[in-house]
Amino acid sequence: MELGRVERTDVAEIREQLGRVARVALGASASERPEVTGGSAFLTPTLDAAHGADAKREALAVVPTHYVNALRGALLSELASREADVAPGELARALSAIERANTEHTPGSHHDFARHLASADAVNAVVEIAHDMRSPLSSILFLVDTLRRGQSGHVTPIQERQLGLIYGAALGLNTLANDVIDAVRGGQRLVDGNPVPFSLAEVILGVCHTVQPISEEKGLPIQYTLDAMDGRIGYAAALGRVLLNLMTNALKYTVEGCVSIGCADVDERRVTFWVQDTGEGIPPHVMDMLFDGFRPSASGMRFSNAGLGLAICQNFLKAMGSKLEVQSSKEAGTRFSFEVELERV
Repeated sequence: MELGRVERTDVAEIREQLGRVARVALGASASERPEVTGGSAFLTPTLDAAHGADAKREALAVVPTHYVNALRGALLSELASREADVAPGELARALSAIERANTEHTPGSHHDFARHLASADAVNAVVEIAHDMRSPLSSILFLVDTLRRGQSGHVTPIQERQLGLIYGAALGLNTLANDVIDAVRGGQRLVDGNPVPFSLAEVILGVCHTVQPISEEKGLPIQYTLDAMDGRIGYAAALGRVLLNLMTNALKYTVEGCVSIGCADVDERRVTFWVQDTGEGIPPHVMDMLFDGFRPSASGMRFSNAGLGLAICQNFLKAMGSKLEVQSSKEAGTRFSFEVELERV
């Protein structure tokens, strides 16, 4: 009773659930092979197809997957220890039936979600999940910022640091949820419609305000530069998202020094923006795949938050007729920059 030693479940209950899986597997095998003409009695099904289907629906609704795996292992171990003379076809049918018991699930089971994500409607499901994440995270960010500023009473230095950590974690998750939504929609969500008048100073100072709790918690000052005519016509929300993503990454990968953000006129219509840090720089092997949302690892493709965010930044900038440039070295840190055509108001 290997499961009994690791599960907080009565052994009798474990045995009963394993029995259900066995009946499911035997019923599936019977539905495939209505007449048994040979093979070991150890593997001969005792349920007819209809009974097997009923047992299958019952078992899959309540039996954890690792129970099914345990039953498979126990079956093979038992056959090996007894040196049983089992026909290869019979064994293959039994293992195939057990595998189906592990992968086929009835409506209403906890596996519906995974099956839904594998369907053609998976994209909409992912977007809905991301939307559901953003609402509570936005509330957390607002409440933490309120507490840190002492608007609900005195906050000790230790509590302020703890609130800063909470804020940083919530902001990271909120940004990830936004990145997922924009990745699904191709990075066009914030550049739909006509450009509108906005203030460059409000965009940059708004980004500084958003990341201020993170900079204070890490002890990294934020420097900003406003060397451009303020009133412009463009997509302020998209610019803010790009700059916020760059600032969040800069603070994340900088241990000491500072992080700077700014903008300057290139000519009467074009403005250059930048975010620079004093971190250790980006390794060359990462630079080659910097804008990939998924990066390779030893086990295949690994999801990368920073990679997805930078890929989204490129999508937004491409929609605005620009692209993200990067310069990085171990001595000077990393500088991201881009130019956008923004007509003056």
